[in-house]
Amino acid sequence: MKPSRLMLLTAVALLAPMAPAVSAEAAPGPRPQLAIPDPGFENGGTGWTFGPGTGVGTGNRHGGTHFLYLDAGAGKSARLTLVAPRNGSYDFSAWVGSAGTGGTYTVRRNGETVGTVDLPQHAGYARYTISRVDLRTGDRLEIAFGSGSSWVNADDLMISPAAPADPKVTSSDPEVAEMFAWAQKKANSWVQLPGTTGPVNVDENQTGGTGTASYEPTYWAGYANRSAYYSRDMTHQLAGAHLIGLDAENETMLRSYAASATAEHKYFPVWSLNFDAKTYLSIDYKSPDNFVREVPATFELVEKAAQAYLWTGDRRYVDDPVLWDFYRHATEQFIDLHNSAKDNGKVKVAEGTGQGIFQGAASYNEQDGDGLAEAGDGIASEYQAYLAMAVLARGKGDTALARTYDKRAADLKTYFNDDWSGTGSGADMVRAYTLSGTPVTGWGKENSVFMPMKQIIDPGPRNDAYLDYIEQQELGPEGSPNIESTTYLPDMFFKNNRNDTAWQWMRKIYGERETQHVNSSQGPDGDYPEVSFTLVSQTVQGLMGITPDAPDHKVTTQSRLPSGMKWLQAADVPIGTGTVTVRHDGATKTTLTNNARTGAYQWEARFPGVHTKIEVDGVPQRVRTKKVDGVTYTYATPTVRAGRTAVVQVTG
Repeated sequence: MKPSRLMLLTAVALLAPMAPAVSAEAAPGPRPQLAIPDPGFENGGTGWTFGPGTGVGTGNRHGGTHFLYLDAGAGKSARLTLVAPRNGSYDFSAWVGSAGTGGTYTVRRNGETVGTVDLPQHAGYARYTISRVDLRTGDRLEIAFGSGSSWVNADDLMISPAAPADPKVTSSDPEVAEMFAWAQKKANSWVQLPGTTGPVNVDENQTGGTGTASYEPTYWAGYANRSAYYSRDMTHQLAGAHLIGLDAENETMLRSYAASATAEHKYFPVWSLNFDAKTYLSIDYKSPDNFVREVPATFELVEKAAQAYLWTGDRRYVDDPVLWDFYRHATEQFIDLHNSAKDNGKVKVAEGTGQGIFQGAASYNEQDGDGLAEAGDGIASEYQAYLAMAVLARGKGDTALARTYDKRAADLKTYFNDDWSGTGSGADMVRAYTLSGTPVTGWGKENSVFMPMKQIIDPGPRNDAYLDYIEQQELGPEGSPNIESTTYLPDMFFKNNRNDTAWQWMRKIYGERETQHVNSSQGPDGDYPEVSFTLVSQTVQGLMGITPDAPDHKVTTQSRLPSGMKWLQAADVPIGTGTVTVRHDGATKTTLTNNARTGAYQWEARFPGVHTKIEVDGVPQRVRTKKVDGVTYTYATPTVRAGRTAVVQVTG
């Protein structure tokens, strides 16, 4: 049996192929997962019931070679009936194209409609999801497509486990609440159902892959026509994934990259892995010395592991020897092995080969990578990896090692500002070096954006001028060519307290969710996974300014509400083993509720500027200020016990 391409896949069964109204109860061994026997219609639509004017065809497929078609005209339908083998809650997704209106995509449980998508006129394939369908063992599940005024095509169905966490966003501005709800639902639709058997090594050139494997807890991070997740995408999606409860997936994926960063690979992690979390995607990996690798990814994996640790408090991030060895290798031997082209004095800067992505690129900007030894996104990510190692070392109880990495981070930042980045400002700031040591200025896309995003530039006029320069470039004809690069911009502006600009870019990204992606097989921009995951995290980490420290039972907040947004609340935000609810009223009042049943959080409520008065629950407090990344804040640190709410407000 030829496996269909990817999205067909998350639904391929652990069982033998099912007949209509299939029951998995007779299967031996462990109770199987709910599965669609022929999700891409590569086997003629196993289990489907086809009415007149419907069937399986070839030609206008999304993946593989076949697809479901419904001819134009009302009353035509095709349906699949399954019997739930276990209790569970699921999301059901499908790629659908419709030449007109009136078509439907429906999920029913025991004959009752659970959810229906009224299909818009969109001849190209786009992805639609019906979420949080609760099933009990023995329930009859029906997936159905109905015709409309014109033809309807469907392909690549997928089942995901419903999101374990369900934070809610409300606001005086309905757009941010709508955006978050859309992003939350869309992000979870990319999650693989663990135990599903699916293809490996699927790409645009081998649409059937090279075999099958059992999928681990993972999610899509990269192109939808490849059976893999990518390090660059995954690290950017990690915070959003945590916020919808995908901690098992984050840990599995981070660990798979850590395990791939072997001495044979000179401690580079591979670029992409199949959803079995073991095999390397063949389009990106040819041999141990011929595979796609880019310097910033090595460091971002360390940075994001620390971020996952701070969100969850999961001690595997500091105790697992596979992860720990990766952190140390990435911030020690990896740099030593890739540090020969440019003399950086007392500090070390990891380098690329300048010979393309299959030999090791210095930058995420692949159009700019040939000939570069060092790039701004590489050195900036290295800086954050050092800071992350300090966090992880403290978590492990090694304060001496933490101090070592704090010093390395400080030394690297000083060197960057005093030497590496030159003396110019704006377009004249150095953002890379060639193999011959020649400095490179001007617009470098990612190697420009990452420098202020990772906060390696000292705060002040020079950083401000570079942010202005980046915005000018991004709004001009040389801006990011694809939506996934654009998703970094809200993070960069929020990190630098440019709240209005960050929000404008979030709105732009969300507003273009129906625009066709530059890769025609990817579908609309909103169907690129990074878009939804990052809008989730940019709402909570960006607009809400929530910074966790679950291991030490601490949380910090800072309102980054843009002009015109009077209030914003994020409820049931997961931190550690509990959740918090945070509300900002403008920039001067914040309310935090500890929703846990046990335990307390030390809350640092920050407010930009020097204020004359600060109150906790209406009681005046001594005014305290601190400077963080060049910004002065007035703050208070109340303890919020389980089930309690605290309110901090500044005046003057």
